[in-house]
Amino acid sequence: MRDKTILTSALFAKQPETDSWETVSLPHTWNALDGQDGGADYYRGVCAYRLALPEPKEGTRRYLQFEGANHIAQVFADGELLGRHEGGFSTFRVDVTAAMEQGCREVRVEVDNDAPDVYPQQADFTFFGGLYRAVTYIEVDKTHFDLAKSGTDGVFVTPAADGALRVDAFTAGARKGDEVVCTVVAPDGGEVCALRAKAAAHTVLEGKVEAPRLWDGLADPALYTAKLALVRGGETLDALDVEFGFRSFLVDPDKGFFLNGRSYPLHGVSRHQDRLDKGWAISRADHEQDLALIREVGANTIRLAHYQHDQYFYSLCDRAGMVLWAEIPFISVFIESKAAHDNTLSQMTELVAQNYNHPSICFWGISNEIMIGGDSEALVENLKELNALAKKLDPSRLTTMAQVSMTPADSEHNKITDVVSYNHYFGWYGGDVADNGPWLDNFHAENPGRCLGVSEYGAEGVLKWHSAEPRVRDYSEEYQALYHEKMLETFAARPYLWATHVWNMFDFAADARDEGGVQGRNNKGLVTYDRATRKDSFYLYKAWWSDEPFVHVAGRRFADRAPGQRTVKVYSNQPEVVLFVNGEPVGAKKGAHVFVFEDVPMAMGENTICARAGVLADEIVLNAAAKPNPDYVLPDDEPDAGAVANWFDGEKPAAPEYPEGFYSVKDKLKDLLANPETAAVLSAAFEQMGGGGMSAKSMKNMMGMLGAMPLEQIIKLAGKRIPAGAMAHLNGQLTKIKKD
Repeated sequence: MRDKTILTSALFAKQPETDSWETVSLPHTWNALDGQDGGADYYRGVCAYRLALPEPKEGTRRYLQFEGANHIAQVFADGELLGRHEGGFSTFRVDVTAAMEQGCREVRVEVDNDAPDVYPQQADFTFFGGLYRAVTYIEVDKTHFDLAKSGTDGVFVTPAADGALRVDAFTAGARKGDEVVCTVVAPDGGEVCALRAKAAAHTVLEGKVEAPRLWDGLADPALYTAKLALVRGGETLDALDVEFGFRSFLVDPDKGFFLNGRSYPLHGVSRHQDRLDKGWAISRADHEQDLALIREVGANTIRLAHYQHDQYFYSLCDRAGMVLWAEIPFISVFIESKAAHDNTLSQMTELVAQNYNHPSICFWGISNEIMIGGDSEALVENLKELNALAKKLDPSRLTTMAQVSMTPADSEHNKITDVVSYNHYFGWYGGDVADNGPWLDNFHAENPGRCLGVSEYGAEGVLKWHSAEPRVRDYSEEYQALYHEKMLETFAARPYLWATHVWNMFDFAADARDEGGVQGRNNKGLVTYDRATRKDSFYLYKAWWSDEPFVHVAGRRFADRAPGQRTVKVYSNQPEVVLFVNGEPVGAKKGAHVFVFEDVPMAMGENTICARAGVLADEIVLNAAAKPNPDYVLPDDEPDAGAVANWFDGEKPAAPEYPEGFYSVKDKLKDLLANPETAAVLSAAFEQMGGGGMSAKSMKNMMGMLGAMPLEQIIKLAGKRIPAGAMAHLNGQLTKIKKD
């Protein structure tokens, strides 16, 4: 039988070649603080751990199991390399049997979170280094279920909705006469099926469960258990339990997602795994709280971005009934090397193998925004190979990918996976929130046979910024909520979307960021980084998605209200809301999700604002002030002004002309940058725009994403970051330059 010991402490050294070691608790990351404080200067490199091993039992095989070590880990015993693993998010094991037989009782693990050719290399989140998930010492009989099979337990259960069942069990050290026995236990605890076969390196058992209870999402996430035993002459040598579920699903290009034959629209969130002052080194209680918050908001699907998450979280989602998208960190920039290519395949293999038994997973993600770094035949081939690998390893699930917004609708990339999804930020990074609907409709019309989803969308909401007239990129909690109101309306009118995933459920660390007065953080979460505060947007989604009756008065942190700022917004899933001020009713509204009470009468000073929906109530205290509170406005936040340093002051934009044979804003960016004269015009313009616009350097770096787009379209996408008049001015400059 197998014994497991979780290692809870280690000696740690930031410089591997040193005699200076400190004791740390496992799991551990060395970037818990510097990875979240901004400056893009968190430590990336090699650090070392020393792990003490317990005294072994005689006649066993011994393994060290690492559930997450970012990016590369190498395990040494007395200077000898025992194992190396490339990939920061999957489980791997190292056989320490021989070393321990020779007296080794301590191993040294070197971890490197700055390794080339291992994904991710560039992305908008912190790559926390360390042994940030559990490390376990395992002892098993010399005959056991294979622990060296891609980080799995060597058992793969394939159920069908009609009850047909196949179990593939891989064994190590099996002898003639050994057997693999499988007992299937129903959700109610009763035994419903028994399977038995002679043990082989690859043992196949097949049977059927009559009239199975289906894993049915949030309604009934019914789980069966396959109890496996490796038996010799009546003695159990090794045993393990595997939870699984019977279910079927499909995606229709016009009607969206179906679960077990019925329409089941997927609406949910994306999740990063890090937390304030912990980075990725989080506890089981942290995982449980994350899922509890996701369940509270009413989501029924989670995109686990942008890498393989902890096995414990997948299991929690199985039991909760969440539909999952699981993906590898093939993200942002394609690396043209054989080592990087092989790394994508190994990470995909481990993702699928290690998560094969989770009924919650319905989609394997092969990449995210990989077109940012440009396109090439090699990239397309890599994506096709990943898709084929995922389908070979697991024909039962669908493949998908998350496209960067600028990916053309007719791109070959959109034809690789079973379904496709887009990351769109119209209304935040550029354009207007109203642009989302027409874009989606156009894609759907041009690609009627493709199943389309929205894999990311969002806006930053920083708790200290507030506005009665919220606008894009003011970072206010109110604009974030208004943006999401419009997005939910957009999605509700488009049932063809197979899934939508908010970016993000939680604020998360991105050490290179400095936005909204907050360094080192992406603030698009519906919940704060420390999980302590649900933003108003959280309650908006709860009003749309959750069946739990509630009422929520928004704007509680927008406490000081001057004249003109005294509109009160309420979110609720109830049909009618009554508003009270200081105990007196001031109005009633019937509707759905959002209830707006304009110009609410308030006495100077503190006022108790209470919203009631039947027996439900929520109240806040607002202060009626004479003047607006300047502390609610992000300093120097003038998105409409100052983006350009008076470079066309006084000009009256003329009607645009596009003379034949001359350049204009209708030309593609790559063509404009290829010509020295037009490139100089753009360089001068963007230099004068400074931080308010897109620099010429950054545009060249983004050529892969933007190069095929006309400059006119890019300027429209940039929205208010490029001021009014810039388009006409640039067009006037470009139309003076003749094409060759």
